[in-house]
Amino acid sequence: MSPGASTEPQTDPLARLAELPGVPAAVAGVREAVDAVYGHRVMRRRSPEVAAEAALRGARASAALAGADWALEEVRRRGDFGGDEEARTVGAALRATAEATESLGIWRGSPLRVLARLHLVAAGGPAAGPDADRIGRPRLAGEAVDEPALAALPTAPGADEVAVRLAALADIVVAGSAAPALVTAAVVHGELLALRPFASHNGLVARAAARLVLVGGGLDPKAVTPTEVGHAEQGQERYLAALDGYLTGTMAGVAGWIAHCARAAELGARESVAVCEALQRGAA
Repeated sequence: MSPGASTEPQTDPLARLAELPGVPAAVAGVREAVDAVYGHRVMRRRSPEVAAEAALRGARASAALAGADWALEEVRRRGDFGGDEEARTVGAALRATAEATESLGIWRGSPLRVLARLHLVAAGGPAAGPDADRIGRPRLAGEAVDEPALAALPTAPGADEVAVRLAALADIVVAGSAAPALVTAAVVHGELLALRPFASHNGLVARAAARLVLVGGGLDPKAVTPTEVGHAEQGQERYLAALDGYLTGTMAGVAGWIAHCARAAELGARESVAVCEALQRGAA
């Protein structure tokens, strides 16, 4: 894996990332922001509504980062996402976001199975066409990545390196970590974007997997904090710049990426507080 390459044995390689400069403060900031959502009076009775709205907004934002920046009301209004490329991207984001929640019980035991499933639901369907045999599995030798939204990144590793690093990531997930869920989610998110293990839809898969880690890791058990909104709000340029830092494998670069993910989570929590306020006004 990229962060902190070392020959020393590491029983919990993510734990030391939680101690990098700036990371403890970032984690504390996210915890405070998420607590503000969970402490809102609307959450006592209407948390499923908040979660549904968070999923919709998170999927819309993830699609925007993948090149389909639709207005929220357009996503809410549409029932058919099988038209042009942007519509298919929005549909893929909606499916991947929903699948992440459904996969919580499988993730810790079979993370690679979940990643394959996320790609299957995102990239599958009638539009798959001649690429159907590349869906739901990592790239094979010689297969390229077709993902314009991530084209500015360095060339993705080859299939052999992807297999090794995916296995290492899976081992870390299965073993568990004392690191905060935010740190684990940032590493899962960053590593999947670094590897781009699938022929397409890697961004959607990475963001759905990060959502899954935050929910399953206990930071956001009711799935009411759409961190994808925070990533989109900060903008594609800053998103990719922070990821470039992760790709360096330096402690500063990895810490910067974690901090960027933390800010996204804070902004996502702020979005859900606004949703709670809107629901409260509607109920009044």
